[in-house]
Amino acid sequence: MASYFKYFILCTLLLLTSCQEGGEAGDLFGQWRRTGSDTQYLCFSGSVVLFNNLTAGQVFGNFQHTGDSLFIQCVSIDGIPADTANVENLYGFKPFADIRLRIVTLDADQLILSKDGQTWSFYKY
Repeated sequence: MASYFKYFILCTLLLLTSCQEGGEAGDLFGQWRRTGSDTQYLCFSGSVVLFNNLTAGQVFGNFQHTGDSLFIQCVSIDGIPADTANVENLYGFKPFADIRLRIVTLDADQLILSKDGQTWSFYKY
């Protein structure tokens, strides 16, 4: 029963955010593929971000885009350490529940994020 409830919540979130046609996501809206990776994607819709790693799974979060800053609070639906490891180790975004990044570049084709001298590049997919 808990598994059914979990997927019901996920489907509800996706349906609600898809009806917003981008909503709060603004220029971030859509799917971004990490440069140099065939498995890492960020998807923004409404106020929800999805870390989609084709080998490690998916992690959802809420985000806020303010000026040149991006704030993300991830949520582990199953409460498993692998979700934290996915975001912190594979993407390099830390800490899991309070990610703060600088948006260096955001246009129709490219998203570049930075924090503490580290840079991540994504392109619209």
